[in-house]
Amino acid sequence: MLSLRSVYKYFNRSTPNEVCAVYNVNLDVAEGDFITIIGSNGGGKSTLLGMICGLVVADAGVIVFDGRDITRVPAFRRAASIARIAQNPAESVCLGMTIEENLAMAARRGQIRGLRRGVTARGRDNFRRLLASIGLGLETRLTARVGTLSGGQRQALALQMATLSGARLLLLDEHLAALDPKTSEAVMTLTAALIRERRLTTLMVTHRMQDAIRWGNRLAMMHAGRIIFEARDAVKAALTVDALVAKFHQAGGDLAEDRLLLTN
Repeated sequence: MLSLRSVYKYFNRSTPNEVCAVYNVNLDVAEGDFITIIGSNGGGKSTLLGMICGLVVADAGVIVFDGRDITRVPAFRRAASIARIAQNPAESVCLGMTIEENLAMAARRGQIRGLRRGVTARGRDNFRRLLASIGLGLETRLTARVGTLSGGQRQALALQMATLSGARLLLLDEHLAALDPKTSEAVMTLTAALIRERRLTTLMVTHRMQDAIRWGNRLAMMHAGRIIFEARDAVKAALTVDALVAKFHQAGGDLAEDRLLLTN
């Protein structure tokens, strides 16, 4: 489904502050894969997802999705097939719009939009059924502004929005990081259910090693812009946090002040 070949990304190119955020990354993602991505701060994880969804333009290399070169395709043209949820709940929703307005916009992602009513009676009924499955009571608050929702409610809404238009690839960029442990568990449970029910291919960046081991069928570790370790299926399931820390140290990583140590 997705293939990255010799992908590079530099920031502040040709200046004293030049940084190679992603260095010669090669990655093949099969349909149905659920890949968790861990690594050091500044290791290139978010930049990698940004290049896949089009928010960041690769400086070199090729990104192919469904057999089509999308390396230079703008983000809005990828949006119908590739959905992204960011760490900050405010990035994935419009806080000043209502719940139903956010959902109506998401339902039209990737479509040509004209001057017509944004929220219809039929659409509103569909939104109620959709939100009722979450179990947070949002179906009774369709006209509430999203800015009044909690962080967990916003991320739950963002998950529904991301998959509403039929996206097949879901990119989760630390979407649990701003949530408390109880809310994080609830949102991750919802995430896993949506991935399973809608058969989504998924890449999930996380700083929690236990989550990286627990979820998905593949794991990739990044450091200094490179993928330094990969595991899948039974090998991944047998991993422990200590083993992952050892792998990181073997690659020359320093965890002394890194959030990668958050393992509970």
